[in-house]
Amino acid sequence: MKSLTIALLIFVLSLVAVETTLSQMKLNGAGATFPYVIYSKWFDVYSQKSGVQFNYQSIGSGGGIKQTIEGTVDFGATDGPMSDDQLKQAKEKQGTDVLHIPTVMGAVVVTYNLPSAGKDLRLSPDVLAGIFLGQIRKWNDAKITAINPGKSLPDQSILVAHRSDGSGTTSIFTDYLNKVSKTWALNVGKGTSVNWPAGLGGKGNEGVAGLVKQSDGAIGYVELAYAVKNNIAYALLQNREGVFVEATYESVSAAAAGAIKNMPEDLRVSITNAEGKNSYPISGFTWLLIYKNMKDKSKAQEISKFLTWSMGEGQSYAKDLFYAPLPQGVVKLCEKKIHSIVTQ
Repeated sequence: MKSLTIALLIFVLSLVAVETTLSQMKLNGAGATFPYVIYSKWFDVYSQKSGVQFNYQSIGSGGGIKQTIEGTVDFGATDGPMSDDQLKQAKEKQGTDVLHIPTVMGAVVVTYNLPSAGKDLRLSPDVLAGIFLGQIRKWNDAKITAINPGKSLPDQSILVAHRSDGSGTTSIFTDYLNKVSKTWALNVGKGTSVNWPAGLGGKGNEGVAGLVKQSDGAIGYVELAYAVKNNIAYALLQNREGVFVEATYESVSAAAAGAIKNMPEDLRVSITNAEGKNSYPISGFTWLLIYKNMKDKSKAQEISKFLTWSMGEGQSYAKDLFYAPLPQGVVKLCEKKIHSIVTQ
C-alpha cells in the first residue's frame, strides 16, 4: 500500500512538473509593427488557452529579419519578405532554412492632416509619387485639385512623414511606388529602408502616425489599424483600373485574389498594384519567419501548435482589427509549410 502511495505521488508530481514546464514556456519574437495590433491579440488569447508566453518586440521588419539571421529570437516577423541573400545568410549562420508563413493581409494607407479637406481625399499614383519625391509641395497643386473637385485645398506646404527604421510597411509602400512611377524606380527604388527624397522620419507605424496627427499639413503612410486607432483621415487611392478605392478588408482581399493563383512555393509574393476594379493598390501579406529546424524541439512543437491555431481561430479576429483574413487557398499552403517544421 505504501509503495502504491509513493508511486501515485511521483506520478502527480510528474504531471505538475510537465504543467509547470508548459506554463513557463516563453517564445521570443521580434519584427514588424504592421501586424502588431493583431499579434498582440493573438498572443494574449493563445497564452490564456495554452499557458505559452510570448515576448514580442515591435521593432520593425528590418530588425526582425536581422534578429532572425543572427538567431537571437525564436521567430521573426516581416511585411517585406527576406531576400535570397538574407535567406542564405540565415541558413549559413543557423544551419536551417527560414520559412515564410503568411498570417494575415493588410492595407498601407496614406494618412493626412488637412482639416479643410475633410475625409475621402483622392490621390492618384502620379500625385502620390510626386508628393513623396518632393516634387509636389503644396496642397493646392493643380494635380491634386484636378482629382478633388469640390475640395477645399489650402495654399499650404505639404510635410512628408516616413519611416526612419527598417520597415515592412515601407517595403510594401515603396514596392507600390516602384511599380507605378518610373522616376521613383530610377531614383529611389524599393526596400525596407530607402533614401527618402523628402520629409521627416518617425520610428514605427506609431511614430509616423504621431507625426501626421500632430503636424498640420502632414502626409504619411501607416498600416490601416494605426490610422483608425489614431482617428487620422486616410485617402482614397486610384488603382490600376482607374477606380478610387477605400482600404477595407474586402478591397485587400480583392487585391490578393489574383496573386493566389500564382502563389510561389516559398509564399513570398507581392500584391501591390493588383488587377481588379475593387482592388486596393497598396495591400500586402505579413509573414512570420520560422526556422524549419529549431534547436529546441519543445519550442518547435509549441510554435507549430500556435501557427496551426492562427490559421483557424486566429483568423476570426482579423476583420475587427482592420486586417484581412487569409483566403482558404493560402491557409492550406501555410498548413503544408507548418507541417514541414521539424518538431521530432
